Amino acid sequence: MTAILFENEEVIAFDKPEGLASIPERGTGESLLAMISARFSEKLYVVHRLDKEVSGVIVFARNAVAHKHLNEQFSNREIKKVYVGLTHGVISENRAVIDKPIRQFGSGRMGVDPERGKASVTEFRVKERFRSHTLIDAYPYSGRRHQIRVHLYSIGHPIVGDLRYGDKELQQDYGRLMLHGRSITFKLLSSEVVTVESPLPEGLKDFIQRIRKIPVAKV
Repeated sequence: MTAILFENEEVIAFDKPEGLASIPERGTGESLLAMISARFSEKLYVVHRLDKEVSGVIVFARNAVAHKHLNEQFSNREIKKVYVGLTHGVISENRAVIDKPIRQFGSGRMGVDPERGKASVTEFRVKERFRSHTLIDAYPYSGRRHQIRVHLYSIGHPIVGDLRYGDKELQQDYGRLMLHGRSITFKLLSSEVVTVESPLPEGLKDFIQRIRKIPVAKV
């Protein structure tokens, strides 16, 4: 059962598992929204989404006023989200900002397009380096579809397990997309600032522990 991370009369936040769509997809009604709407017998308002392959914290509004309030914060880029990601390759920079416009190219695939893309900015900070992977915190300053995945792929460091952006033969060897929505920070109607956090899933945590044991090659 999907865990509740935070709730009050305005909002409710859940820990979305990997592999479950945030809202109903074409051809199927199975989604987190459908499940929790039935479970709580109330109308919930969509504020943002997580990719189906991504786990982590997701927030829904419980009434129209809260929905409008949160949407305004998203529009003004006042809401802060932090993701934990594991990339292929060893990233040399400790911190970087990827400022590359993104647009949809077809079949749901997004990509960088300096001419026709929409402004998209992602900051990342390296948390730990391994023999052939890098653990990062990612901060999306815009909300484009697949933004973090596209931006990391564009610099040659795709997210581990990403079948859409990366070498499919290599990526299919992993059990999941190694990207997790760790936290989201927003204001309630009272102006109180709330940060909701989601713990790292066991599958991702176990994989990191395994690669941490692999010796780093000496230069």
